[in-house]
Amino acid sequence: MSRIKEFNLPDLGEGLTEGEILAWLVKVGDVIELNQPIVEVETAKAAVEIPAKWAGQVRAIFQPEGTTVEVGTPIISIDTDPGAGPIEESTTAAPSSALPTPSAASLAAVEIAPEEGMVEPGLIGGVAPGGRTAVLVGYGPRNAPAKRRARKDGVPAQAAAPAQAAPAPVAPAPQPVAVETVVTAPANGNGAGGTRTGGLVLAKPPVRKLAKDLGVDLGTLTGSGPLGSITREDIQRAASGTPAAAEPLTVAAPATAAASFGADREQRIPVKGVRKLTAENMSRSAFTAPHVTEFLTVDVTRAMKALDRLRERREWRDVRVSPLLLVAKAVLLAVKRYPMVNSTWAGDEIVVKEYVNLGIAAATERGLIVPNIKDAGRLSLRELADAMTALVQTAKTGKTSPADMSGGTLTITNVGVFGVDTGTPILPPGESAILAFGAVREMPWVHKGKVKPRLVTTLGLSFDHRIIDGELGSKFLRDIGDFLADPEAALLAWT
Repeated sequence: MSRIKEFNLPDLGEGLTEGEILAWLVKVGDVIELNQPIVEVETAKAAVEIPAKWAGQVRAIFQPEGTTVEVGTPIISIDTDPGAGPIEESTTAAPSSALPTPSAASLAAVEIAPEEGMVEPGLIGGVAPGGRTAVLVGYGPRNAPAKRRARKDGVPAQAAAPAQAAPAPVAPAPQPVAVETVVTAPANGNGAGGTRTGGLVLAKPPVRKLAKDLGVDLGTLTGSGPLGSITREDIQRAASGTPAAAEPLTVAAPATAAASFGADREQRIPVKGVRKLTAENMSRSAFTAPHVTEFLTVDVTRAMKALDRLRERREWRDVRVSPLLLVAKAVLLAVKRYPMVNSTWAGDEIVVKEYVNLGIAAATERGLIVPNIKDAGRLSLRELADAMTALVQTAKTGKTSPADMSGGTLTITNVGVFGVDTGTPILPPGESAILAFGAVREMPWVHKGKVKPRLVTTLGLSFDHRIIDGELGSKFLRDIGDFLADPEAALLAWT
């Protein structure tokens, strides 16, 4: 049995298929113990630390930080018996799934597929007849579209081509990314007419087509893209300054600086991890469950005074007490009165749940997550406060586990912490109601026949109209408001 073990990215549960390597907690040469955390991985639901499956010495790390890796892909190799002496060099090689790196000359002959559309069948990265993926001969089939590998030295691939290759003009059809051209400078331009050979024009096929359509000579432009490549913006700026289509293009600096809207003033953020999962869930929920949102403005002055008295009690002095605690308690008591609110639409049936996994939406650096408190309806007020404190602290550190974010039945989102009055929240998939808790503000309010300054908040309840009709949703929201208006009286009357 080989002493070198390859550790694959494990299945982290809940149907997750990939994860991003956030940080390696070990390095090559480190001696590690069984179950020692070795890598931090961000999935679509949480950032988790993965423990070592074996004890031993780290021989190789296959996936660098920032790489998105599919489940089952080798990420590290471990020598399980480092004291047994030297091993063959081949045992520490990259995983068997790795492919040989093509040469620069081979890459120079590859036509890169345009970013804006689908590639034609048979091109590299395209779908060949029979459902295969077209690849370079000799490098084997791939299960994913081909991508251009970045060169370590930053030198364009065609620099390695023979110097005696005959220069050719730019043709209308898609060309390789970089070609040799013959450029004739305009006689009435910024310099004397003449011919320049051997110049490199870096441009993608869609950019070349745009230049052809607009009558722009690529050889007269200076690219603003990576490695001096010509971008669409370069073509458009040149075309806007062309006197006539028949005249040669003269590239000259404008007399006055014009507004620039190029790629250098744009930021592109990859959609992955928690943000990607949130987007998918919200899109699915928004267009499958018919949402209705109702609002209720409540005088919570008595509730805030009750919290102050609670904080003063000896057994509560070290407990984090916030208005959200009372909102959560109000929701849990209202669910007991209206169980249908805590249910799921299952097509041919409605599943009413006798337990409440209360979700609390939390904004983190990685995006919005909704961990939930399991069976929150069985907890006392003190237990509920401790559970909410632990939930928030774990979410802020990014250590919320996928299990803590699955199985939610009812959710509260506290938009008031951002100074927002309320909102129209979207239901988490599989839930029938979500409550938005707005900011608590001092406002003029009619109290006992007189206008007085009172502490007021606004609640927003969104619900699935397939399950909850207007009457049920209104009664549920009304009871939550009644509890917050006078929590002590509600506790005496409802429990």
